[in-house]
Amino acid sequence: MLNIENLVVELGVDAGLVRAIDGLRLSIERGETFALVGESGCGKSMTALALMRLLPENGWVAAGDIHIGHGRDAVDVLGLPESRMRGVRGGRIGMIFQEPATSLNPVMKIGQQIVEAIETHTELRGAAARAKAVDWLARVGIPEPGRRIDEYPFRMSGGQKQRVMIAIALAAEPDFLIADEPTTALDVTIQAQILDLLRDLQREKRMGMLLITHDLAVVSGMAQRVALMYAGQIIEVAPADEFFAAPRHPYARALLRALPGSERRAGPLEAIAGTVPALTQPFGGCRFAPRCAQVMPPCAGTVPVLQEVSARHEVRCLLYSGVADASSGASAPARAAAAAVLAPRPVVPQDAAAGPLLDVQGLRVRFPIRGGLMQRVKGHFDAVDGVSFQVEAGETLALVGESGCGKTTTGKAIVQLLRRQAAIEGRALLEGRNLFEMQGAELLAARRQVQIIFQDPFASLNPRMRVSEILDEGLAALQPDLTAGDRLARIQRLTDQVGLRRDALGRYPHEFSGGQRQRIAIARALAVAPRLIVCDEPTSALDVSVQAQILNLLRDLQRELGVSLLFITHNIGVVEYIADRVAVMRAGRIEEQGACEQVLARPTREYTRALLAAVPRLQAA
Repeated sequence: MLNIENLVVELGVDAGLVRAIDGLRLSIERGETFALVGESGCGKSMTALALMRLLPENGWVAAGDIHIGHGRDAVDVLGLPESRMRGVRGGRIGMIFQEPATSLNPVMKIGQQIVEAIETHTELRGAAARAKAVDWLARVGIPEPGRRIDEYPFRMSGGQKQRVMIAIALAAEPDFLIADEPTTALDVTIQAQILDLLRDLQREKRMGMLLITHDLAVVSGMAQRVALMYAGQIIEVAPADEFFAAPRHPYARALLRALPGSERRAGPLEAIAGTVPALTQPFGGCRFAPRCAQVMPPCAGTVPVLQEVSARHEVRCLLYSGVADASSGASAPARAAAAAVLAPRPVVPQDAAAGPLLDVQGLRVRFPIRGGLMQRVKGHFDAVDGVSFQVEAGETLALVGESGCGKTTTGKAIVQLLRRQAAIEGRALLEGRNLFEMQGAELLAARRQVQIIFQDPFASLNPRMRVSEILDEGLAALQPDLTAGDRLARIQRLTDQVGLRRDALGRYPHEFSGGQRQRIAIARALAVAPRLIVCDEPTSALDVSVQAQILNLLRDLQRELGVSLLFITHNIGVVEYIADRVAVMRAGRIEEQGACEQVLARPTREYTRALLAAVPRLQAA
C-alpha cells in the first residue's frame, strides 16, 4: 500500500541545516496498521508531513521515493504536480493531525468543514453531504450531532475537537490513513470507540494505516508491526507482539520500563536522561550512545546500521553487529546515571493539622446559551453542577471522566479564567481565602500560588515570543524582586528539568513539536514555584520517556516543596502512578471519589466500572 525508500528530509533553520529524517525506509501493506513510535522531536510527525507533501516552508525532501498503491494504481507522491496531489491528499490519503485546535478553521462551522471534505473527494453534494457529515459526527461520538454540526470549534472541548478532526479525515473513506496521535486528547471510552471504528474501516476497505503515537498500550492493541524512531532514523522495527515481548534496542527496553502504573508507585519511573540530540550536527557513531545505559567504547566511533536479528525484526545497534560484546555491560558513568534515576527519594512529611490547601464547595459554572440575529441569551448551560472536593498540601487529586464532562471547566474556574464568560457560584478556598472574591493585588498574589498547565500547548503559547521571553514573562510579573540574572538562571534550570536543550530558549513555539511545546508550557507553570498546579492533561502530548521525566519532576516538587496537584487526565496509568485520590466526573457532577487504590480497584458506580473497562492495557506476551 505504501513504500518509502531512503527518505531524507531537511530543514533550513537559523542554527544551520537540520536533517529531520535521515534515510527512512519502510513499507506498509494493504489493511495493515503500522505504528511509528519514539520521542518527541525524533521525526515521526515530519514523516507524516512528508508523505502528505505538507512540509513547512523551510523544509524539503532532499532524497528518496514515496509510492502509494500497487501496480496500475501506484502513485509517485513526490513526482505529482500540486494540482493532482490535492486529489490524493484527503482522497486516497487521509490524515488526522496532532493538534485539532490549530487544524480546524476557527471561522467555519464544523459541519461546513466536514461537508467540504465530502464534496471535494466524493460524489455527494448538498443535503446528502450534510447528512453524511451528521452520520460521521455520530460515529465518532459527538453528542447531539444534528445540533452540534452548526457550532464553531471554539464551543467544543479539546477531545470533541479531536473527534471532529477524525470525522473530517475519515469522511472521504481514504485508501490509506495517517493518524498522528489520533486519540491523544480523548478520554478512554471515546478512545476505545474511535479505535473500534478504525478497525471496522480497515476490515471493510482494507485501509492501510500509519499510526503515530506515544501510547504503547494503544500500539499493542492496534498495530501488526512497530517501528521505533530516534533522531531521524528507525532504530528497531518488528512485529508488534515480538517488539513488546522481547525488545532488542536499549532505547526500546528503557521506554517500556518508563511506563507508569500502580506497580511502580513506590519509586520514581525509569526516565531516560538527556534529550534527543540536535540534528544539525554530523554523527560519527550511535546517536543514542550519550543516553544509553549499555554504551561501550565502539559506540562513539562506529555508525550502526539497521540489520536483521530474526524474521522481520531489525535493529540498529552495535550489540548485534559483532563490533561490541553485549556481555561487557554498561560503562561506569552509564551505570551511575541509571542508579541515580532509580534511587529512592526521601518523602517530606506534611502537617495534617493545617487543613486542606484548596477546598472547593458547591462549584457551579453556568454558560449563557445565545441565539438569534442579536445573539441574545436564551438560557443557560451548567457545565459544572455542584462540585465539591478538597486538595491537601502535597497531595495529588486526579480528576477523570469523559471529554466534555466539566473537568477542564472546573480547573479554569479555580484559576479565575472564566470570570467574564460564565456565572460562577460556590466557593474555592485557598488556605481559607475565597478565590472567587479576590480582586486586584490580592488576586495577583494568588496567581503566584496557583498556576495551570493547559491542555493545548500551542494555543497557550504566544507565537510572537521566544521561549526565553515566555518563561521570563511570568517571573517578571509575579516575582519582581528577582534580578534578570536570577530569572535567567532559573529559566535555564527549568529547561534542563523538563528535558529541553538550552538552545530552545532562543526559538519560537512553531519551531517545536507538540510534545516539546508541552514541556515549555510545563516549565512556564513551574517557573514561579506555585503551591497548587492545575494540570490539564499535562502529559497527554508527551512520549513515555518525557512523561516519566515530568511525572518524576512533579513528584519531586511535591516531596521537596509540598506542591499540590489537581491532575486532570484520561490516562489511567498516570492516575495509578501519581494520584493519592481520584474524583470521577460525569455530566458536570462528581460521580465517585476516594482513595486511588479504592476507586480504581473496587469502584462502586457502574459508570466508573465502564470507564476502567475501556482502558487499553499493554498486551505484552
